[in-house]
Amino acid sequence: MALFFALPGTAQEVLRIDHAEAVRADWSAEMPPEQGWESVALRDLWETRWPDHDGVVWYRVRWQQSDASRPVGLLLDYTCLAAAVFLNGQPIDRDVSLVEPLSRKWHVPRYYMVPPALLREGQNELLVRVSGLVAYQPAFGTVSVGDPLVLRGQYERERFARRDMQIFDAAVGLVLAAMIGIFWLLRPQDTLYGWYALSAVFGRLYDWNFIASSPWPFRTTDGWQAFIAAVFVASAATHTIFLLRFSERRWPRFERALLALAGVVMVLALLLPHGMGPLRNLYVTPTILFLYVVSAVFVVFAVRSGRRDYQVLAACISVPLLVSLHDLGVYMGWYGGVSYLGSFTSPVMLLGMGFVLAYRFAQTMKRVEGFNSELQREVQAATGTLADTLNKQHALALAHSRAGERLQLVRDLHDGFGGTLVGAITRLQQAPDETSRAEIVALLKDMRDDLRLVIDTTAQEQADLATLIAPLRHRASRLLEAADIDAYWQVHGLEGLQLGPGRSLDLLRLLQEALTNVFKHSRASRVDVHLRRTGDRLELRVHDDGVGLSGMASTAGQARVGGAGMASMRHRAQRLGAELRITGVSDGKGTALELDLPLAA
Repeated sequence: MALFFALPGTAQEVLRIDHAEAVRADWSAEMPPEQGWESVALRDLWETRWPDHDGVVWYRVRWQQSDASRPVGLLLDYTCLAAAVFLNGQPIDRDVSLVEPLSRKWHVPRYYMVPPALLREGQNELLVRVSGLVAYQPAFGTVSVGDPLVLRGQYERERFARRDMQIFDAAVGLVLAAMIGIFWLLRPQDTLYGWYALSAVFGRLYDWNFIASSPWPFRTTDGWQAFIAAVFVASAATHTIFLLRFSERRWPRFERALLALAGVVMVLALLLPHGMGPLRNLYVTPTILFLYVVSAVFVVFAVRSGRRDYQVLAACISVPLLVSLHDLGVYMGWYGGVSYLGSFTSPVMLLGMGFVLAYRFAQTMKRVEGFNSELQREVQAATGTLADTLNKQHALALAHSRAGERLQLVRDLHDGFGGTLVGAITRLQQAPDETSRAEIVALLKDMRDDLRLVIDTTAQEQADLATLIAPLRHRASRLLEAADIDAYWQVHGLEGLQLGPGRSLDLLRLLQEALTNVFKHSRASRVDVHLRRTGDRLELRVHDDGVGLSGMASTAGQARVGGAGMASMRHRAQRLGAELRITGVSDGKGTALELDLPLAA
């Protein structure tokens, strides 16, 4: 039964037609059948009348046009999924594909500026061929005829709400996903950012359902719808894991179960599209209810937590949650709306996540600043402790240094000045009672020369060994002559050889102590001193023909073997890095002292 209306002549008025006639046809029908028309109310969902009909339904709308001399606007509110439009027998619109794979122009209204040439005075007839699948809410919405400016404005608003805002929502979501994803790439340990980015990517794939004009890359509408439904499930699973991580909760088994379920749904959607597409409500509806429960639980948790970032995110989730009740009603067909409003809430989530990131960054900076302050205090305390320790160690090192210097001075006095003093005492004891003043002065000069040895080897940093050994050789020879001991010296290769003050003094003192021991203990008549430079080594040999090591049973002999002089010589050899050997001569007479000194310090 057709509905006839008279369009008033006032151009500003618009007629909204909400009744029409409908008839079924198969996929190949190019024109409507003559019989079988039924009166329907618009918006008409044919799944309630023909629950098993996949194919084409023709809708016929008629109205009375009193003035056909002016253009008229024509607005079709909703056509799902694809359509062809005829006015008074003339085609005015046709989607690319009216059979599988069906074009997808269901998400936008259709507006036409009808020229007077297509209009008739009196009755006008509009035929709309709608191609759809019963599983995906095939329908035809209301028709509006009238003022082109008014209907054009209405069309722009509806197109903005249904399509442009969806594009804006997808763009905002992708930008937010990219930004949060970069945070996760820079800080992989903060896994909540990675889960949010992944959920946002799945959400944007689901948004493509409101933008795509064809089911590409799938070959059927079933394949497209199965994939979109699986993407929705994946988005819900990853969003739930994000909320868990954001709440600082770890439920590994629950998370694995969610991911496994989402993975199974995705695999089945790709492998069995003709089953998973038409039956999508069997798993999409529980997923929607699950999201409501998860979101409500998080909101309650956030309110009780007292944390500002939790509460702000909960508020940002609550707004889309409330709006989604409207979208759920549209999806389930509970009322006649056709526009989804969830895309209008995308700026809210953008602001919310921006605040959460800024808040957490500010909190992190506060913790870093607090840590820096604490670290600075700890460093200052440690620096003070270290300074005290270093001061104590420095004082201890100074004490050791002073003790070492005193010990070195004792050894130098023993080996040098002491030896000279012993020699002087011996000479005085052996001299007649009427010792001349000249002899005493000579002895004091020897003692002075020995003291000068210490001073010279310390002060003359650039003196070579040949220069330093000459005074010692002179004094030692005079000392030995006083005991009737002939001294024979062989010195080779010492010109230009510099050992440095410390090593030179140690070497001279060791040689002086060796000769003093010969003078005091050997009862020898001859001593040979060999000092030779061979390559990068210096060899010293002192050999006397005295009683030897085996013949020293006296107290003096014991002193020679284990007294301060022997210890001093071994200490100096160790400090020089040299090898010291003291052995008896093979015939049992005499003692040999050998020193092998590397010239490298």
